[in-house]
Amino acid sequence: MNIRNIAIIAHVDHGKTTLVDKILHHTNVFRANQETGELIMDNNDLEKERGITILSKNVSVEYKGVKVNVIDTPGHADFGGEVERVLKMADGVILLVDAFEGPMPQTRFVLQKALQLNLKPIVVINKVDKANCRPDEVHDAVFELFFNLDATEDQLNFPTYYGSGKNGWFNDSLTQCEDITPLLDGILKHVPEPRIPEGNLQLQITSLDYSTFLGRIAIGRVARGSIKENQPISLVQTDGSIRKSRVRELYTFEALGKKKVTEVLAGDICAVVGLEDFNIGDTIADFDEPEALPVISVDEPTMNMMFSINNSPFFGKDGKFVTSRHLRDRLIKETEKNLALRVVDTDSADSFMVYGRGILHLGVLIETMRREGFELTVGQPQVILKQVDGKKCEPYETLVVDVPQEFASKVIDLVTRRKGEMLIMETKGDMQHLEFEIPSRGLIGLRTQMLTNTAGEAVMAHRFNDYKPWKGPIPGRNNGVLIAKEAGTTTAYSLDKLQDRGFFFVDPGEEVYKGMIIGENNKPGDLVVNPNEGKKLTNMRASGSDAATSIAPKTLMTLEECMEYIQHDECIEVTPNNIRMRKTILDEEERKKYAKVMKADGVA
Repeated sequence: MNIRNIAIIAHVDHGKTTLVDKILHHTNVFRANQETGELIMDNNDLEKERGITILSKNVSVEYKGVKVNVIDTPGHADFGGEVERVLKMADGVILLVDAFEGPMPQTRFVLQKALQLNLKPIVVINKVDKANCRPDEVHDAVFELFFNLDATEDQLNFPTYYGSGKNGWFNDSLTQCEDITPLLDGILKHVPEPRIPEGNLQLQITSLDYSTFLGRIAIGRVARGSIKENQPISLVQTDGSIRKSRVRELYTFEALGKKKVTEVLAGDICAVVGLEDFNIGDTIADFDEPEALPVISVDEPTMNMMFSINNSPFFGKDGKFVTSRHLRDRLIKETEKNLALRVVDTDSADSFMVYGRGILHLGVLIETMRREGFELTVGQPQVILKQVDGKKCEPYETLVVDVPQEFASKVIDLVTRRKGEMLIMETKGDMQHLEFEIPSRGLIGLRTQMLTNTAGEAVMAHRFNDYKPWKGPIPGRNNGVLIAKEAGTTTAYSLDKLQDRGFFFVDPGEEVYKGMIIGENNKPGDLVVNPNEGKKLTNMRASGSDAATSIAPKTLMTLEECMEYIQHDECIEVTPNNIRMRKTILDEEERKKYAKVMKADGVA
C-alpha cells in the first residue's frame, strides 16, 4: 500500500491545526451533514480553552488511493520535546509560515530539528488574505533561514504553496483556487515514500496513549520488517536491558480513530497493545535477534520548580489527592510520556524538584493535575545554572517582539532593565520588529508587564539559545504585597478601609488564613493587614449603611501569571477550585526571624 508520513510544523498561531481541519474535510472523513466545529485535533479541555496545541496527534486520511498519515505538532517552544520525538515518525514536513509575520523563533527551532533528520520540507505560506501581508518577502526570509541552518542542496530546492487556511485554499502560486487540492497533490509528489531497510522487526515507541480498557498503548512507526498480532517480541529499553513480551492487539490510524488489524508493514504508523512497563524511546524488536534503534535525544530542561504537598490551613478541603505519595506517583507517571520533564527527590519527603522547558510547560502540568483532583504547593520558578569552564553560567534566550511603533521605546526600556540586549530593530508595515538576547530569568514576569505597557498589542515569542556567563541580579517585582493578619472571612467594611493601600485578589466574604497574600501594596515592602474586621454595631451606628461601600472587583490572576508574580519567599497553593498565593512562612514573627538570618548570611 502507498503511504506518506508527514508532520506539520510551525510557530504558534500560524495555522497548523486549521490546516489539518481542511485536510480532513477535503478527504471526506466526515459525512456531509456532520457538525464538526473548528480545530478538531485540539480535543483536550486545556487545548480548547487556551486555543493552543499541547500534545501532538496523528490522523490518517486517504487521498487518490494513497494513505497519508498527518501528525499535528505543538507550536510553543515549551512543548519542543513533543515535536522532537514525533518528527521521527515522518518522512516529510509541511513548514507553515504566516504571510505577515514571516519565520519566527519557533519556526527556526522546529525546522532545524526536521533538517537534521533529513526530512523533505514543503513550505506553505499561510494567511495571504491578511492586510499588510508580504508573501514574496517571507519566501525570501524562509530561504535565508534554510540556508542559515545548513540545509542540503535538495532541501533548499523546496516547493512553496500559498493560500489561506481559513478560506480553505492553497495553490502553488498566489492566484486563488477552489480548494486545497494543489497542496495534497504536492504532498504525494514531493514527500518520499518511507525508505525501508532490509532486516527483521524494528519499531521505536515515540508516543503513548491510554485506554481504560486496554491500558497503556505504545505508538510508533515500523522502521523495518513487519509486526503481527500475537507475535512474541523483545522490548529493548533505553538503558540497554531486554525484556521479552508479546503483542496482544494491533491498530493502525484511520481518519480520527483507530482500526484493528492483524499485521502492520514497515513504513506505517501503528498502536501496539499488550506491552507492559515500556517508555518512550524503547525499541520493539525481533524476539530472537533484537537490534535497538538510536535513543531519542531531547534538549535539556532550562527551568525548575519545587512541588510540595499542600500544607496550608485549608489543606484537604478541595482535593481528592493530597498526600506526598499521590504527588510523587503522579509526577513519575508524567515523566513517562513527557520527555522534557525531570523529577528529582529532595531532602524533604514532601517536596520534589521538577525540571521543565518553561513556565507554560510546567503551568500546563500543574493545571492538568489540579483538574484531576490534586492539591499541591508550588514555589517560584528558577532557571537552571551550570558551571562552564569554571564560570557560573545561565540560560539565555532569543526574544522577538512585534509591536506598534508608538510602544517600541517602552518595550526596549522594559527588556534592557531586565539585562536584555537588542540585536535587531526593523520596521514591518505598521509594526516594529525587535529582537533581543536576554537571560531566561529576565523573561519570568515579563509578559504581563509587556502587555500592560503596550495596551495588549505586543506579540512576544522566545526560544532557548545557549548558556552564557551570569548577568548579575535582575530586579523583581517593584511593589510589595498585602498579607492577611489572621484567619477569618473578609468583610466589605474592612476591605473598603484598605482600598487606598493597594488592590485586592479577594472579594468580601472570602475565607482567608494568616500569611495569605490578599492583594498588592501600592509601595515597595510587604504590609500585614486585617481584612476581617467587622463593623462595630452600637445604637449610634446602623448596620445597613454598609451597602454604600464601593469596592473595586478583585484582580483575577491565571496560574501562569501567579507563577510569574511570586517572589522567592512566596508560593502558590493550587487546589481543584482555588489558586491562592501565600508566604512560604505563614507566621509574621517567624518570617522576620528568617529574614534576619538570611541577611546575616548575606543571601538576601
